[in-house]
Amino acid sequence: MPLGWQGLPCSGIPEFMRAASPRGTSGKFLACLLLSCTVLATLAVSTPLCAQQPDPFRWMDFHSDKDQDIIVWVSRSLAAEKWTAIREIGVQYDAALVVTTLRASPDAAANADTFSVWSVSLTNHLVTPLLKGYNLRWLNMMTFKPGALSELPIFYDSCVECSPDTNITAFHFDMAQHTWAARWLRGGQGVPVSSQNMPTGVTLTQVYAGLTELDGRQFLATWNHFDYDGQKPAEDSLYRYDIDPFSGLERTALVSGKDADKLKIRICRGDLIPGLAHGQDSPLCDQVAGPRPGRRPVTTPPVANRGKSTPPGSRH
Repeated sequence: MPLGWQGLPCSGIPEFMRAASPRGTSGKFLACLLLSCTVLATLAVSTPLCAQQPDPFRWMDFHSDKDQDIIVWVSRSLAAEKWTAIREIGVQYDAALVVTTLRASPDAAANADTFSVWSVSLTNHLVTPLLKGYNLRWLNMMTFKPGALSELPIFYDSCVECSPDTNITAFHFDMAQHTWAARWLRGGQGVPVSSQNMPTGVTLTQVYAGLTELDGRQFLATWNHFDYDGQKPAEDSLYRYDIDPFSGLERTALVSGKDADKLKIRICRGDLIPGLAHGQDSPLCDQVAGPRPGRRPVTTPPVANRGKSTPPGSRH
């Protein structure tokens, strides 16, 4: 079989192309034309225009030569900001998620450092501040929308020299804006999941959990139970934090009625996301959903037991 351009069989050229070609056109030209049309048709079907997927997220290695260009770029971008050290740099597509720390003085304790999270463009040096806090703790990646990119949730505290509130948020790459953003911010802070600042006479029980729906999307649920020591009826506050699966917008919903009763049980005994659950062993959860499977019964005697009881049939 005669071969045309780069070994393509000339016999594979359709007759309509031969008939429409100028007289004397070589098999090489026709083969090239056929191959070009085939490639273009394949691309049109398999790869929509402007639909390239972003690069997988990865953390920069400060000791790796291949990451030094990004590290230098980020350092120059943040040169005008206040920070003592760059703690972490994560990159996805054309933006970096950067964590810096600020130490008040050289002799200050390391656990008193303030952290700041920034989005740094890798195309124009644009810097966007996202969050400030203390004692940042990374959690495992979560998916709040089916088929979407995984997001990076964190725990962090509001202060160090006080009774801190603990909050949670999640960082995600915004494809439309080509920048990083934080979820469910209100007043510059994320979702409160733990607080030690309660007025006298009020007992607060807090339960929270990360949960997964049947379609794979995940969400955060919090339950605050306020006990007023008999001065007035106890109150419950349940919130659900998720992403609308159609619009992609963040949602914060106060849950009440029968939906609240169902959510309480899920928070206490549902399929919890590891590392994102607290309060499931509280008396409040035992009251709502029963003791957790595997919990051992209490067998220790009460404090008032002094061994003075008289067994039946014993002598006095």
